[in-house]
Amino acid sequence: MDARGCWIGINGHRLEAAWWAKGAEMGPETGPVIVLLHEGLGSVGLWRGFPAALARATGLGVFAWSRLGYGRSDPAALPRPFSYLHDEAALLPKVLDAAGITRCLLLGHSDGASIAAIHAGCAPDPRVAGAVLIAPHVFVEAVTLEGLAEARQRYATGGLRQQLARRHSHPDIVFHGWNDTWLDPGFAGWTLDRELAAIRMPLLVIQGEADPYGTAEHARRIAQRAAGPVELLLLPGIGHVPQSEAPEATLGAITRFCARLLSRP
Repeated sequence: MDARGCWIGINGHRLEAAWWAKGAEMGPETGPVIVLLHEGLGSVGLWRGFPAALARATGLGVFAWSRLGYGRSDPAALPRPFSYLHDEAALLPKVLDAAGITRCLLLGHSDGASIAAIHAGCAPDPRVAGAVLIAPHVFVEAVTLEGLAEARQRYATGGLRQQLARRHSHPDIVFHGWNDTWLDPGFAGWTLDRELAAIRMPLLVIQGEADPYGTAEHARRIAQRAAGPVELLLLPGIGHVPQSEAPEATLGAITRFCARLLSRP
């Protein structure tokens, strides 16, 4: 299933975007759409085959975009503020407007999952029926910082930078905007506890138990603190990218969640 690439304009910036659909039609329809929010080093292209598989499994349209500075989108300014995840969540309604989306489910991975959680807790939108959070971050954890430090070393030696340059027009902005912010001592107290307590929409949280960037404590904290219903899927032996490492289990859980959620009035 091929993607239909497009561009959207947000605050005077041009952002890369794409649509996938099970049938011939692509774009906002009367039915709900799954909106993908990529990870801290991600982009439209780095979702790889997941959006197409998601469209086939669920029968829903899928929309993704590359945030400012990522993929082929316009560059972003550095350093990123500590509020960068909240800033992205505040822009999400404008993204839905630009894409013409009137009803959707959010699906975020890593940083994207945190952005989805912030939006769900801070700016409830009647267009959003629920959210899938894959490998979310809701506080700063020691294992996360260890993974970030290891990534910094791989970037310095060139291997990781070369990988990112294949998918990003501005790899240094992508990497340093993510890595430098999380490793800054001033970011150590960051948490989403307040936002979680305000979430009332249904959530599905998927977490690999061998994730080098975060333990299952993030998923458990969401389940304990969110005000709405939360389903957990903890995957033994799976790392930071369940949609690639355990595609059958991940797609199955998302498909069942969508079916249950969309069967409600």
